[in-house]
Amino acid sequence: MKEHHMSLSIAQIVIDCADAQKLAVFWSQALDRPVDPGATAEFATIGHGAATSGSAPALMFIKVPEPKHTKNRLHFDLTARPVPNWQSEVDRLLTLGASRIDEHQAFGWHWITMRDPEGNEFDLGPAAATP
Repeated sequence: MKEHHMSLSIAQIVIDCADAQKLAVFWSQALDRPVDPGATAEFATIGHGAATSGSAPALMFIKVPEPKHTKNRLHFDLTARPVPNWQSEVDRLLTLGASRIDEHQAFGWHWITMRDPEGNEFDLGPAAATP
């Protein structure tokens, strides 16, 4: 029987938005990853040239005409290190333009749901809070 080796990986995550450069700057500051050269209000990337096996996927921001209407079907789960300071990361993200939605404790985890400046939901918790 022939052995199958996985050949797929996530190269980038594409985020539809109203202002690609503005949203890329938020995520650049949030994740401490630089916006790639050439960013505009229509198109921007973070980590496009650096995405390799084992590293974080690149983020691509593309301006679309329609606004966001409902909860995201996919969202980021962010972790903060060191664990005792994860609440300070919530405060830092708020100063960058995020908003806080709710705090949760379930399934043995503790996290805070937030929105980026364009309303895309994401979660943040201590490093031990995610599988």
